[in-house]
Amino acid sequence: MSKLLPKLARAAVTGIGATAVMDAGGEVVRRTTGVEPLDYRLLGRWIGHLRSGKVRHENIRAAEPVPHERELGWAAHYTIGTAFAAALVAAHPTWVRRPTLLPALLTGVATTAAPWFIMQPAFGLGVAAAKTPDPALVRWRSLRTHAIYGFGIFLAGTAVAKLVPVRGQG
Repeated sequence: MSKLLPKLARAAVTGIGATAVMDAGGEVVRRTTGVEPLDYRLLGRWIGHLRSGKVRHENIRAAEPVPHERELGWAAHYTIGTAFAAALVAAHPTWVRRPTLLPALLTGVATTAAPWFIMQPAFGLGVAAAKTPDPALVRWRSLRTHAIYGFGIFLAGTAVAKLVPVRGQG
């Protein structure tokens, strides 16, 4: 357990940092293109409806709002970002010593599976946004966002490695 805790802490800080980079990238995209990032209130609404067993919605925007959905959505967003970063660290434990771009970027791109195959169908948008007016555009936006997240994993992981070097083995 004593060796696991520092790795979990590094993964958590890396995941939080990477998610913040993703959000900053979303803000740059919003300011330069006018395209709004996902409203995490909808993620919170979806999570809130899970308590009653409702997983799929025809249109999550039309679903009944739930108390504190915005806060719940943002907390879930950062928790998920942290979990994905932890998956990279678990799969490649030595990556935390000297982070490299490729594993981080591949992790970010792989996480695109979450919106395509879980969130978009659950929100009523179809698998990989198939029910939207322009599925290819929505897919591209998801991929771009998650590639930014992957770059964020690299940036945050590099910062953590430089600020708090790993001591000893593992």
